[in-house]
Amino acid sequence: MSDAPDVSGTSDAPVRFDTKIAVVLREDLEPWQRLNVTAFLVSGLGMAAPEVIGENYEDADGVRYLPMFRQPVLVFEGTKETLTAAHARVLSRSLPRAVFTSDLFATGNDRDNRAAVRAVGTGELDLVGIAVYGPKNAVDKVVKGARMHP
Repeated sequence: MSDAPDVSGTSDAPVRFDTKIAVVLREDLEPWQRLNVTAFLVSGLGMAAPEVIGENYEDADGVRYLPMFRQPVLVFEGTKETLTAAHARVLSRSLPRAVFTSDLFATGNDRDNRAAVRAVGTGELDLVGIAVYGPKNAVDKVVKGARMHP
């Protein structure tokens, strides 16, 4: 028997997940930056944890759409110090994670993004966002101190 939740839509019971997807954003970002950073951060989770991706969508006319995450993405915010602490906790737990640093606002492509991150030591990264996926309790510990995004 599978421990995976019933996400087929065939049951009226609420779907409960034993995992969580969370994004933590630095609270001083502009609105456009918050959206951009969130989109970039979650884009990598499906590769690292393919089980987070659901089935393709299809409308009543048979037009197919790409699959999306099978569960909600919770977005939090916090201070620079909150992000630094969350980053240390996610590393100590070896959970799938993505980072977005302030340097990435000045780059225009994936190659330059990777080079900008590679140029800075782990403890010196100027984090503006992180994404994490894993067991609920572990992710809750990672995002401790952050608050839900308004």
